[in-house]
Amino acid sequence: MGLLGFIFGAKKRQVKRYLEHGAVILDVRTQREWDKGHIENSVHIPLNELNARVDEVKQLNKPIIACCESGVRSAKAAKFLNLNNIDAINGGGWVSVQYKL
Repeated sequence: MGLLGFIFGAKKRQVKRYLEHGAVILDVRTQREWDKGHIENSVHIPLNELNARVDEVKQLNKPIIACCESGVRSAKAAKFLNLNNIDAINGGGWVSVQYKL
């Protein structure tokens, strides 16, 4: 197994572990991106609205798997959520998260 295989395998295992513990998938893409397709039963809060809507995420009272198009915005979302005492990870791009389900 190469380095990339190891890294992506670890991410897949982490996502799986979170899902087994009842995690919610939080899609932080724009409305336009969401409308083009998303993971069924995921929650949609665009990254630029997350600060104002963090209490909605807290009320879910579940671990969070953040996703976006490429993983950049979801990394920012996961970091922000962690700073607000919410257990969150960066799931990466929504298409790759979908295939990890």
